[in-house]
Amino acid sequence: MEWGSESAAVRRHRVGVERREGAAAAPPPEREARAQEPLVDGCSGGGRTRKRSPGGSGGASRGAGTGLSEVRAALGLALYLIALRTLVQLSLQQLVLRGAAGHRGEFDALQARDYLEHITSIGPRTTGSPENEILTVHYLLEQIKLIEVQSNSLHKISVDVQRPTGSFSIDFLGGFTSYYDNITNVVVKLEPRDGAQHAVLANCHFDSVANSPGASDDAVSCSVMLEVLRVLSTSSEALHHAVIFLFNGAEENVLQASHGFITQHPWASLIRAFINLEAAGVGGKELVFQTGPENPWLVQAYVSAAKHPFASVVAQEVFQSGIIPSDTDFRIYRDFGNIPGDNILAVLKHLATSDMLAAASKYRHGNMVFFDVLGLFVIAYPSRIGSIINYMVVMGVVLYLGKKFLQPKHKTVFISLIGQSLSWYNHFYVSVCLYGTATVAKIILIHTLAKRFYYMNASAQYLGEVFFDISLFVHCCFLVTLTYQGLCSAFISAVWVAFPLLTKLCVHKDFKQHGAQGKFIAFYLLGMFIPYLYALYLIWAVFEMFTPILGRSGSEIPPDVVLASILAGCTMILSSYFINFIYLAKSTKKTMLTLTLVCAITFLLVCSGTFFPYSSNPANPKPKRVFLQHMTRTFHDLEGNAVKRDSGIWINGFDYTGISHITPHIPEINDSIRAHCEENAPLCGFPWYLPVHFLIRKNWYLPAPEVSPRNPPHFRLISKEQTPWDSIKLTFEATGPSHMSFYVRAHKGSTLSQWSLGNGTPVTSKGGDYFVFYSHGLQASAWQFWIEVQVSEEHPEGMVTVAIAAHYLSGEDKRSPQLDALKEKFPDWTFPSAWVCTYDLFVF
Repeated sequence: MEWGSESAAVRRHRVGVERREGAAAAPPPEREARAQEPLVDGCSGGGRTRKRSPGGSGGASRGAGTGLSEVRAALGLALYLIALRTLVQLSLQQLVLRGAAGHRGEFDALQARDYLEHITSIGPRTTGSPENEILTVHYLLEQIKLIEVQSNSLHKISVDVQRPTGSFSIDFLGGFTSYYDNITNVVVKLEPRDGAQHAVLANCHFDSVANSPGASDDAVSCSVMLEVLRVLSTSSEALHHAVIFLFNGAEENVLQASHGFITQHPWASLIRAFINLEAAGVGGKELVFQTGPENPWLVQAYVSAAKHPFASVVAQEVFQSGIIPSDTDFRIYRDFGNIPGDNILAVLKHLATSDMLAAASKYRHGNMVFFDVLGLFVIAYPSRIGSIINYMVVMGVVLYLGKKFLQPKHKTVFISLIGQSLSWYNHFYVSVCLYGTATVAKIILIHTLAKRFYYMNASAQYLGEVFFDISLFVHCCFLVTLTYQGLCSAFISAVWVAFPLLTKLCVHKDFKQHGAQGKFIAFYLLGMFIPYLYALYLIWAVFEMFTPILGRSGSEIPPDVVLASILAGCTMILSSYFINFIYLAKSTKKTMLTLTLVCAITFLLVCSGTFFPYSSNPANPKPKRVFLQHMTRTFHDLEGNAVKRDSGIWINGFDYTGISHITPHIPEINDSIRAHCEENAPLCGFPWYLPVHFLIRKNWYLPAPEVSPRNPPHFRLISKEQTPWDSIKLTFEATGPSHMSFYVRAHKGSTLSQWSLGNGTPVTSKGGDYFVFYSHGLQASAWQFWIEVQVSEEHPEGMVTVAIAAHYLSGEDKRSPQLDALKEKFPDWTFPSAWVCTYDLFVF
């Protein structure tokens, strides 16, 4: 900081101290007494004096009574944070009911576990496969029938198997269009014997991604729903409203089955609220992370009913911001059904007997601030009340800082580059020791240098108060900004302003009289207990969700940079009210040395490859995800002639490390077989299952023999006609496996004006191409659709390029000898998902 840029208050204070220190004969006690006296303005002529008093480490005014012991302070803060972390760990432990009796009215965890084991024993359940459409559906219907036999006569159970067909567009993954045909929903309605006019929906999905048993995502939720259905149906307590249980069979096809239900099923009109059960990561407690927006009554229902709450409006606002690259059926019910949601037995029962459900629209006014306190209870209040509280806290800070200002004496990414990315993926504390210590050390170093060379003659007490006030002011600015923007998450800033302010007011007198002694430290840390405990609680929950996501976020986003940035931000927040201790401490040398050693040792261990990123441990799996697609590509020209044909195994690593860890085990997969983009083909000429091409730009293409599925795809142009509005209408027909992707690129001078998909308006994906995701159940007719192309100028190479990729995700067609042989070579800490596909490109 330059002399001209510092505040007048600090400059005047420093000038006064410097002038007094010019009187060299003054003994230490006298100088210390003078440091407590009001300062007067002095002339600003001349430079800063660098004369230091004998025996003082930071100027004469840091004399007796105010210097903190570095070892004692550092050890105390470390133990304080460890204690907070222990409490957070205890509160975040997953709740497991062992040996539940399963009596009527009680949730039986063992029964739910039995459901889960039966569903997962079926194996992978991709939409359109017999495992999904027949075996799983049969098991669900069988269990529902057994539950119906046991049900109380007060209730009536109705079952329907829905096979919807439809289409919609979605802005997920950059935007694309989805089309589904004859997919499966198993729908159960539990209602009073005399029927009901209103219902609450509980939703899960029993399908899984290719090659996965889908235990957490989402068979466990369907198992929970079966058990909740059993408990509610056997209850002797009458329901006021119906409860609809939707077991949907095409969620992994990007939310298709939920769309089919909410837009086409006759029971959908009864629904006033829903609970969507979904999974992210590999474990942890149930978290309510979306409730609206504008459904305060649902939050109140959760507050009243949940026995072990875990909820935060922060999670809702983070998820709805789009930062997390994921989506759930919640979006479909919210966007297409116009009904609110909540995230099971107690809450569902509460909603089914609530008078508010019948008139839910009357209570859809305003947002709610809500958060749980260590899983014990939930605090919830309207956002408008939150705004009032926030601004009251701001006024308190204004009064506090204003009073002090008016007083006369106060007028004054290397890890990624060396190929050791994700070293923390299976060892999270490595990131803390590497990035957390580096951030803390940097903060301490900056302020230590400032204390020693810039504020060298200012009093320790004064500097301690100044930097506390600065931290308070910064948090207050965040509070005002977040409140002004209408974010309910502003309550966190309110907590980080109110409690420190109250703490400072309580300890201020003792600090002025005795300095930073044991009593001051104890009361200071005690006053900061609530904001620091909740911050750690929230931060840890965020990391539990973000860490698995960073392991599948593609090859373009450096996860170490993301995690280091998050850790640095969290560390800066957590250190804000501890910065004043740097100025109060006699020295920071040992602390700096310790942090530097921890960071350096961790860095060396990471560079040496000590911390392997992946793990096959069933209790805590951290696999490397790899997609292997054995494909044959055929490129046709404008006349329909095949001008290029090749075949190989297309390899995609779903994290930033690419194939660096794979090559030692499978030498043939190396950078010599990097895939090259076909510039004239949509999505680079590769059979993308979903439009994630912008997230994964590093691919490998290993030559292999052609594939020949027994059910080959057929794609043809049915008609080409001129419309009265001078556009060209192209009608196509396609048949093939249960999953296909259709891509379109308009040539120069051509635009897609409309099509028969979605809502009729073509939606581009990132990069400007059009992406259509198609799936069907076991039986489906030929897929017919049309596109309209508006041509402003003739192009010798045609109007559009289209391509269709057929994905064989189940049955014998999904395998090939070369694919099986390559898959066997992958180590056990990988999860290679493999299937056969074809890609055919045409120009029109």
